[in-house]
Amino acid sequence: MGEIEQKPTPGSRLGAPENSGISTLEHGQKPPPTPSGKLMSIKIQMLDDTQEAFEVPQRAPGKVLLDAVCSHLNLVEGDYFGLEFPDHKKITVWLDLLKPIVKQIRRPKHVVVKFVVKFFPPDHTQLQEELTRYLFALQVKQDLAQGRLTCNETSAALLISHIVQSEIGDFDEALDREHLAKNKYIPQQDALEDKIVEFHHNHIGQTPAESDFQLLEVARRLEMYGIRLHPAKDREGTKINLAVANTGILVFQGFTKINAFNWAKVRKLSFKRKRFLVKLRPDANSSYQDTLEFLMASRDFCKSFWKICVEHHAFFRLFEEPKPKPKPVLFSRGSSFRFSGRTQKQVLDYVKEGGHKKVQFERKHSKIHSIRSLATQPTEPNSEVPKQSPQSTSLTFGEGADSPGGQSCQQGKELKVSTPESGPHQSPALKKSPAGSKPADRATKAPPEEEEEEEGVKERVQQSKPQPPQPSTGSLTGSPHLSELSINSQGGTAPTNVTLSPNLSPDTKQASPLISPLLNDQACPRTDDEEEGRRKRFPTDKAYFIAKEVSTTERTYLKDLEVITSWFHSTVSTEDAMPETLKSLIFPNFEPLHKFHTNFLKEIEQRLALWEGRSNAHLRDHQRIGDVMLRNIQGMKPLAAHLWKHGEALEALENAIRSSRRLELLCRDFELQKVCYLPLNTFLLRPLHRLMHYQQVLERLCKHHAPSHADFRDCRAALAEMTEMVAQLHGTMIKMENFQKLHELKKDLIGIDNLVVPGREFIRLGSLSKLSGKGLQQRMFFLFNDVLLYTSRGLTASNQFKVHGQLPLYGMTIEQSEDEWGVPHCLTLRGQRQSIIVAASSQSEMEKWIEDIQMAIDLAEKSSGPTPEFLASSPPDNKSPDEATTADQESEDDLSASRTSLERQAPHRGNTMVHVCWHRNTSVSMVDFSVAVENQLSGNLLRKFKNSNGWQKLWVVFTNFCLFFYKSHQDNHPLASLPLLGYSLTVPSEAENIHKDYVFKLHFKSHVYYFRAESEYTFERWMEVIRSATSSASRAHVSSHKESHMY
Repeated sequence: MGEIEQKPTPGSRLGAPENSGISTLEHGQKPPPTPSGKLMSIKIQMLDDTQEAFEVPQRAPGKVLLDAVCSHLNLVEGDYFGLEFPDHKKITVWLDLLKPIVKQIRRPKHVVVKFVVKFFPPDHTQLQEELTRYLFALQVKQDLAQGRLTCNETSAALLISHIVQSEIGDFDEALDREHLAKNKYIPQQDALEDKIVEFHHNHIGQTPAESDFQLLEVARRLEMYGIRLHPAKDREGTKINLAVANTGILVFQGFTKINAFNWAKVRKLSFKRKRFLVKLRPDANSSYQDTLEFLMASRDFCKSFWKICVEHHAFFRLFEEPKPKPKPVLFSRGSSFRFSGRTQKQVLDYVKEGGHKKVQFERKHSKIHSIRSLATQPTEPNSEVPKQSPQSTSLTFGEGADSPGGQSCQQGKELKVSTPESGPHQSPALKKSPAGSKPADRATKAPPEEEEEEEGVKERVQQSKPQPPQPSTGSLTGSPHLSELSINSQGGTAPTNVTLSPNLSPDTKQASPLISPLLNDQACPRTDDEEEGRRKRFPTDKAYFIAKEVSTTERTYLKDLEVITSWFHSTVSTEDAMPETLKSLIFPNFEPLHKFHTNFLKEIEQRLALWEGRSNAHLRDHQRIGDVMLRNIQGMKPLAAHLWKHGEALEALENAIRSSRRLELLCRDFELQKVCYLPLNTFLLRPLHRLMHYQQVLERLCKHHAPSHADFRDCRAALAEMTEMVAQLHGTMIKMENFQKLHELKKDLIGIDNLVVPGREFIRLGSLSKLSGKGLQQRMFFLFNDVLLYTSRGLTASNQFKVHGQLPLYGMTIEQSEDEWGVPHCLTLRGQRQSIIVAASSQSEMEKWIEDIQMAIDLAEKSSGPTPEFLASSPPDNKSPDEATTADQESEDDLSASRTSLERQAPHRGNTMVHVCWHRNTSVSMVDFSVAVENQLSGNLLRKFKNSNGWQKLWVVFTNFCLFFYKSHQDNHPLASLPLLGYSLTVPSEAENIHKDYVFKLHFKSHVYYFRAESEYTFERWMEVIRSATSSASRAHVSSHKESHMY
């Protein structure tokens, strides 16, 4: 056999040095060349159920075989996959990538090695390649058929409907039933046939790639997704199953998860004979023992599971491949097994750089050819998918290929791939393109080890080194069922008969828009220069970033609609607590909106995907968003009837809660769920708020575009349509915002019978210090258009505020009295029956209170007269400050013991706006709330703490004076939140050594956070909206809110 030019492996396509797979070598050592000698034939069963024969040297390590399979499939993200086979004891094990194959597979002629998914990431959007997601979808299909992926009937039917859509295309009932009769995707499928057909009807227009994406979206939420059970017993002898996942070690009883041990809690993993040991980190709040012990069937079973755990921990938790410990000179203690290969972080970093050529592939079971990316040149009209040659196709290693370090590679033996299929053979030319990444220095977590340790466990720190540019291959010969199509990448116009769906990218060097940086959100630390390279690959036009803002905020809006249409609907459906009339008023008016905006978001993302493609830079028609906005705003008009009903729905819900204790408890419990990150009634007003967001975006577009711009006319027409809709609904919106705020405040106050009454308007709430005989005492004040309440924070479990007194505004006067009392920022409020002295925390706070109280007094004077008492139990306090000392002290002392009949044992409410103002010693007005409604924003930001080195990518939502942090935009609930009242917003100084563009700083006392935006426009937008929360709006803004807030 002749020696030909060396063809790089998937490792080199991932930007890895040639020798990176050998993890047991010391730094600076080189691995031996690929072993020469006799070849052995190994049968590999692919995920599409075909079998391929690979010939490899007998003494070659397992990595050579895995690389050959990945090269055969043109698979870039091969690190998620592995090879499993039954060993001589019939135990299914993973092929060790470092050990010689001949030592693992003793009788290769009688063994079929399976190529399967080994590592299941927490989010399928982390899979960058369409081919990878297709293989994952095949794995889900296989797990369903084998009964490994258990789920309820509805989920099973939905999964199968996506599989059917990818295989036969759009719904046709006769064709569906015929196809289901011939293909069994799950045991007892016949009982689900009607459901499958019903679900399939909803997928019309969905491409195979979109079906894979949706299939994985459903599957990843199932408890058994990616789970392989390993039988064991606990210390009491109870039969259980152990499993390992990206999050840690799981314990199942049957198919029900009963416990989970997160990687962060695991100090060490080890095994001794048949005993699998998990040593946990000390936790005072945990009832678990320091070391957990599980008994498995044999030592081999135990060691096999331990190896899988070590590999999962390294792959998902480390930033780079763990370095081996030095080998002992005399004898070793414990196993030398270590994870070998790329970590998930390294795979993500490489693929995002786009240093690989996209190739097209064929789906075995699909009638529609799925394409990984579009060619930039029109292809021949009758081009066919090339089939594998019946002759053996050689993947050879020889001279001539440059190594990453610039050295020539070692000569090697041939690797043969033979297939039984026949057909015409085509082999695209092998092309190289430089691709490399330069990871920043990072600290990594220590992998669990087998050897015993002392009490102190120190986490190792690994420094990643700069990588030189790596050669990147194009396509190698594909399999009969996963073969590549010829791609002409010389440039030119796209074919006119090709439509670009959301999963197809016009850029051959860029991942599919479904998982492009626009839509793909991993919450992993990023390299410092990653964003620099990313900015170069995407448009810099301001209009693009304005359009992108529409997309990112639309995602958040859809999630907010789902809180009502999905989560809340599901809750009230299981409990018979809501009247049917109320259900028919709420849900039928939200579901059409959700459906409409789902399609709207899809259109926007399609347009952005086209806009981003460099190969389409000359297609100016795609670099606009006004036509999409105009078309959808016109389509929104018929939905205006639903929008008019939202105010009625809000009032009806609050009335029903007031009259039904059971419904009140149901809504209260729902608000405690993580998915309900804002007060429930806020979500009912989201559709009205969204109209204002569209109006603002269109105003910015019209301001940005010149009148001669192609998009200006559509933007101006869309703005006119939206302005008309906002004007019609503005009065209802203002009224409902006030109504919603009164009901929200009612939950935070104790001792009020009738806070929500017609004509009452909320103006301001905040913390002031009240002067009494004991000195200054912090109180929470609530200003309305007819009365001023002052309260103290309760000592109850609910953390509500108890009302101490009220001051009617009719006849009240206000004067500054710093000189009289010797207290800075001091005010005297003189009512007809009572006077109090209060002090603000700053001059600006005092001025805000004076302005609003004076405005409220003027409103009260213009009204018919003094308002009646409305406190339930607290008599008006008409004593002087000195005389009031005893009364105030008594009310505080008795607060935990004496409760009025109106005080209910509500759950903890320590994160509401009232509590934030209390802790930050500040205030907020209704005008501020209105401004905050207009200044909502969503998108990706990089976050850095004061003393940390790396930046972490997060999906961030700004609303309600607060930043909510998500791992990705697809998460249903935030990981954490940061209330911004009281924070200062600045740009980092030179002394802080940030040295990055588009960075802003949030600072409150000792808390410092840095955030990086992706462009100048997004930086300015984040600064604008956050500034609205960190500094209250001026009274000049009231002119836009002159309409009455009355309920």
